[in-house]
Amino acid sequence: MVLRRVNTVGQPWRRMRKSQWFIGLVVAALLVGCNGTAPQRPSQRKGQAPEADSTQLAAMELNMHLAKTADRTVMDVAMAQEEAYALYEGKVWMHIFDPGDTECEQIQLGQPCTVHMRIYTLEKKMLVDTEGTYMLGKSELPMSIEWNLRELHHGAKVRMFVPWYTAYGRQGTEHIPPYENLIIDLEVR
Repeated sequence: MVLRRVNTVGQPWRRMRKSQWFIGLVVAALLVGCNGTAPQRPSQRKGQAPEADSTQLAAMELNMHLAKTADRTVMDVAMAQEEAYALYEGKVWMHIFDPGDTECEQIQLGQPCTVHMRIYTLEKKMLVDTEGTYMLGKSELPMSIEWNLRELHHGAKVRMFVPWYTAYGRQGTEHIPPYENLIIDLEVR
């Protein structure tokens, strides 16, 4: 019988014994079989925005574009007025016709306030003419009105040019269409 030597250089699997094959096969099976499903990423990590699908991102981008357009439109209309308007909190352009009773305190959060409100489109079409008593800080009024009421005294009369996103937003109301930039005349009583 002639023994032939097989060249196994570069082919280590030919030199392995059966027990080594078995151990290698078990280890490989464990490595492949134990992957399981990877842990799922939390929907929102601290300091990170939640993941959104492409539809949500497109809607957010559209709303941001509409908000920038509203800011420019409201500013242009306010600057075209005869009276001087100043930019107040919430991107609201406001002119104070009558400061009211400046000897008393300004209206405070948590304090009831009676307000006569006339709301118009920028084209001066009247949408709402109402009077009511509201509690500041309870979100009973749009944020643009509520923020700026705190700057006023009882008896004050103002006109505000308000972008849609700080007024009645994308939903609007029964009488105010969605995405409507507004002129709001307020009289604090």
